[in-house]
Amino acid sequence: MSFKTILVEIHERVGLIRFNRPDALNALNGQVIAELNAALESYENDKAIGSIVVTGSDKAFAAGADIREMAAKTYPDIYLERFGDDWDRIARTRKPTIAAVAGLALGGGCEVAMMCDFIIAAENARFGQPEIKLGIMPGSGGTQRLVKLIGRAKAMELCLTGRLMPAVEAERLGLVARVVPTDGLLQAALETAASIASHAQVATLLTKEAIHRADELPLAEGLRFERRVMQALFATRDQKEGMQAFMEKRPAKFSHD
Repeated sequence: MSFKTILVEIHERVGLIRFNRPDALNALNGQVIAELNAALESYENDKAIGSIVVTGSDKAFAAGADIREMAAKTYPDIYLERFGDDWDRIARTRKPTIAAVAGLALGGGCEVAMMCDFIIAAENARFGQPEIKLGIMPGSGGTQRLVKLIGRAKAMELCLTGRLMPAVEAERLGLVARVVPTDGLLQAALETAASIASHAQVATLLTKEAIHRADELPLAEGLRFERRVMQALFATRDQKEGMQAFMEKRPAKFSHD
């Protein structure tokens, strides 16, 4: 794959996507989103990839949507172009996704990070939804996912004031899974992704799906779904291998089927 605004690498069973617009602090424009989606599609279709890491630079994961691309647009432009409809491809990715965030994750950048399954943040990371300062509001999940992740009161404060939230606060509130030293961010994310990718893939994908169902279903329905998909895993070869390896006190050799 060859791209202009992102860099892609494969680390064994981990696919890495890095935003690469340093002069614009990785601001997200149409080309970035199109290339991100193409890379995600490629990794989804590659059976050798078990998990995906999305990151930026030490200064910025992504400092929001590209204002220069948006400023002159009118409501009919935005509406007829269905602006934002293609931004949530990462939220629909079946394979586990990790956002490795250093520096600024603002506006659309914060929203893309929240679309990943979890965030590992560098100590210098700062999160925010400052759209209100531009006369608009979040449009790719900032008023929805943020509420689910950190609660209504704190989401309301961030979206209405536009203030930036440091990594330590983001971890305390549950937006971030873990905070690591800035110079160790990528290594920590890749190691975590490699650990996820080493497990039985069908079990991993169904676990992710079940956790996401918890946001959408009443508890009784969620428990029923969880139980049924857990039972279904007994039809996989990896279940047999995993339990046999446990009894034989050896590492499992999963075939990912």
